[in-house]
Amino acid sequence: MLKDRLIKLRNDKGISQYEIAKRLNFSRGKYANYEHGTRQPDYETLNKIADFYGVSTDYLLGRAGNSDNPEDEKGEFDSIKEINRLLDKYEIEEMSFFDYEKWKSMSPEQIRELESYFQYLVQKSNDIEKKDK
Repeated sequence: MLKDRLIKLRNDKGISQYEIAKRLNFSRGKYANYEHGTRQPDYETLNKIADFYGVSTDYLLGRAGNSDNPEDEKGEFDSIKEINRLLDKYEIEEMSFFDYEKWKSMSPEQIRELESYFQYLVQKSNDIEKKDK
């Protein structure tokens, strides 16, 4: 199952084994072995591959059927599960957002960029509220 999903995802992306191996810092042979089913990735490697393709490890392992739709066992969208997946994917720790030392060391340019992200989030939230009314 893993090998089939790896082949499908790579083909869907239109890239070669060499290219994905290069992007993930593997040898082409190592990655090819995963696609041939002659080798199984360890946990860390499986996570790297899932992150690269933007899918869950459950999808890669055949435990979830749809790579694009984070659903629970009943087929319903699970927003908390999806948010947790994104936090893991982007390596956002729960409290790192509130790390005073990180904020203190930001340059004026970084603060302006951060402000633009905040503006975007507020605008999106306002759009959603207007749509729900």
